Amino acid sequence: MGVENGSRPGGRSRISQWLRGRRPRDVGDPADDGGRVALLLAVAGAGLPLAPAAHPSGYGCSCDRVGCPTPGQHPVSFAWQTQSTTDRAQVERWATHQPEANFITATGMVHDVLDVPIAAGREALERLLAAGTEVGPVVESDDDRIFFFTATRGTPEDEDEWWPCELDCHPETMDEHPGLRWHCRGSYVLLPPSRLPGDRSVRWVRGPEHPLPDPLSLLETLTESCARYAGDAVGFGWPLRS
Repeated sequence: MGVENGSRPGGRSRISQWLRGRRPRDVGDPADDGGRVALLLAVAGAGLPLAPAAHPSGYGCSCDRVGCPTPGQHPVSFAWQTQSTTDRAQVERWATHQPEANFITATGMVHDVLDVPIAAGREALERLLAAGTEVGPVVESDDDRIFFFTATRGTPEDEDEWWPCELDCHPETMDEHPGLRWHCRGSYVLLPPSRLPGDRSVRWVRGPEHPLPDPLSLLETLTESCARYAGDAVGFGWPLRS
């Protein structure tokens, strides 16, 4: 899987070079709409389904929910799973007509996301790359989380083997999962260049042009880093089958 944006010598694509050259505040600036649209189209081109999300309104949320627990971090529509698409024309229409909107990507269809505390994630990423492990797209969020994009394990042939993720469906339970969160079927994560309340942002560390690895190839390193971060082993609420 890759984004057809051309390549440079050494295997780095133009979109990857461009991502590294942008400041997080720039890509989240509504005035830089061309850059925002390019980021979103790169995701769609990589085959990752997108849908519009709410955006910050001051320190609150653009949605109608009083006291929204996750301002600017949830889909606009209750039908976000069926609405999510990789159609470039639709993504461009959304981005153009909703210039302040954040975007989410629905997991469990094409990809899953392993979501860990940022300190643990940075340590794990360094170890994985040093070991020569294939690492896919990686996103950092200023809410102190880092997202590792992987191939999905949420739609196996044996339907008894998939497990739902309700972490984002019930945001009030997020604090109960301080370690690793596995976003698969029924979940989503924010995409760059989404904005968080308080001038915070979500940004690419490794762009969507990187192929999606098997999640199990990253899992051991991520859980070890999370255990060190938390000072204790992190438990799971889902069955892990190879």
